[in-house]
Amino acid sequence: MRPSVLAFGLFTLALSLEGSHAGSRAQYIGGTRADIPADSSGNIETADDTYFIFLSQHTRVKIPYERINLLEYGQKVDRRYVEAVIISPLFMLAKKRQHFLTVGFQDDDGQQQAMVFRVDKNDIRLTLVTLEARTGQQVQYQDDEARMAGKG
Repeated sequence: MRPSVLAFGLFTLALSLEGSHAGSRAQYIGGTRADIPADSSGNIETADDTYFIFLSQHTRVKIPYERINLLEYGQKVDRRYVEAVIISPLFMLAKKRQHFLTVGFQDDDGQQQAMVFRVDKNDIRLTLVTLEARTGQQVQYQDDEARMAGKG
């Protein structure tokens, strides 16, 4: 098979897999929702035209986009000291970036609520852009580094 045909095939496969992605992998870190266990792993789904959805093994949360009034994105940087000591001193320079999304909204009773998620680094840009489009809210970035990572 010619290299250009193979490259085109791989590109097409990558696009089809990207389009079939069901949502952003996320972990609920905490917030004002007592009905969601902290550290619940699941998916943030933004494909629905009306609702922001978080699905985990134990919970399904649906929030109308029109009630979302805050989108905030930031990063936390942790040094991997254990790996540095065990594997190599070069790992002292390595950083593990975590991507955090805060979604603020009004509940059915008009009370302000918030949910904080750790979102997979491969999903964060698409999630932010989609949420801005669906909610009409602009993402608030915690700092310039977060802005660069969120806008790519």
